[in-house]
Amino acid sequence: MTMGYIIAFDQSTSATKALLFNEQGQCLDRESASHKQHYPQPGWVEHDAEEIWQNVLAVAQHLLARNQQHLNALAGISITNQRETIVVFDRATGKPLAPAIVWQCRRSEAICAAHIAVNQNARVQQLTGLRIDPYFSASKIQWLLENIPGLRSKIETGDALLGTMDTYLIYRLTQGQTYATDATNASRTLLYDISQLDWSDELCELWNIPRSALAEVRACDARFGESSLNGLLKSALPIVGVMGDSQAALFAQRCYEPGTAKVTFGTGSSILLNIGSTPLFSSSSLVTSLAWVQQGAPVYAFEGIIINSAATLEWLKNQLGLITQIGEVETLASEVSDSGGVFLVPAFSGLGLPYWQPNARAALVGLSAHSDRRHVVRAALESIAYQLRDALDAMQQESNVRLSELKADGGPTANKLLMQFTADITHTHLVLPASADCSALGACLMGLLGLRHYQSLAEIQTLALVETRFVPQRALAETDQLYRGWQQAIKQVLSGIH
Repeated sequence: MTMGYIIAFDQSTSATKALLFNEQGQCLDRESASHKQHYPQPGWVEHDAEEIWQNVLAVAQHLLARNQQHLNALAGISITNQRETIVVFDRATGKPLAPAIVWQCRRSEAICAAHIAVNQNARVQQLTGLRIDPYFSASKIQWLLENIPGLRSKIETGDALLGTMDTYLIYRLTQGQTYATDATNASRTLLYDISQLDWSDELCELWNIPRSALAEVRACDARFGESSLNGLLKSALPIVGVMGDSQAALFAQRCYEPGTAKVTFGTGSSILLNIGSTPLFSSSSLVTSLAWVQQGAPVYAFEGIIINSAATLEWLKNQLGLITQIGEVETLASEVSDSGGVFLVPAFSGLGLPYWQPNARAALVGLSAHSDRRHVVRAALESIAYQLRDALDAMQQESNVRLSELKADGGPTANKLLMQFTADITHTHLVLPASADCSALGACLMGLLGLRHYQSLAEIQTLALVETRFVPQRALAETDQLYRGWQQAIKQVLSGIH
């Protein structure tokens, strides 16, 4: 039997999954366990990292028990994770020394505000590609070192260690033998120079974090030690293929060339555009991340966020009562050939990329006596695609990279009307994967590269992974006219800001 099977751990914000992939990238089985969300104060979000570690072992045990026939084919363990969450843990035992501070947590806002007030933002972006914000890890680490009694001295003596979730899980999986992170996770900390591919002394000084406390950074396809999953396996497997979740999904979607992009449709939408082997730094609010480092070579990506995507459809249901369940959206919207000139600008909490107007408010524009709830529902659905077009246009303009193909994942991809309209309005081929586990698949494929099961990205491109493709069907003149209507609606919203 070919030795190419991978166990991939996907450690997300809400759950930990173990997935078994074969060498063709097909998921054979999966097991999942949720962990608790802790909200000790308004704006604070925490996880119990010990609970997460126990869940890793539990899901692995269940997965392996069901798949005894594949154990001899196992070649490695891969890891993907939600990126900016930070854990401090004991060097001797690996046990956490404080609750993990989750990426959503805003407790370090004052720390960030103090750095912004002395004009550090531009320099931080120049080094990291990111903006100063509590979202990223550095201010969380500074907060921990300032607020957990005795922690700084333990960090300085090396008795305590810190890292993102990949670092923590690798340390536990290797029983303390490997203290390392991968370049994609490192690139989201505000401590890593993405041009030099190394921790930055200047940034460590800015955030008052000892550089000696930071884990070794390795390429995504490097070896991160070995693990028997605490004895669940008879012999240890190499840990290889470690990536942050968004970058892993980009990799799974095989966006290997500049101009290929991925959008994850969700409550909001996350967009990543491959910009090639040289980092570019945005003059708007796009962030630059390492997409991956493979065989020592970096690939970079622009990343942008759309604030309201599927959340707009929830608003139709929960606030307006126009639908009783989300599944009705496609049916209702399909009953009319277009929105009848109606546009919904979903600025419920401001307008994000590329407008960045936090004081903008949502509006329905173009209503007439002819309009009914079907036109409003269709306008809400189409707003998701229009906002994506706005974001992609901004990304292409700043990167000088032309979009060649758009990959998509997330729940709303089940809406075929939305997917076709997205292909039409963005003038691009839209490709959906059959697998819902893109992040885990990306880590698995990177692991297979690291194990030299595959020799190149070109080989992975030839894998027969099932995909659905939407091709633009409307004439360019028609979609450009629709888009001008959207831009006019945006102008009306912006003109109302006081």
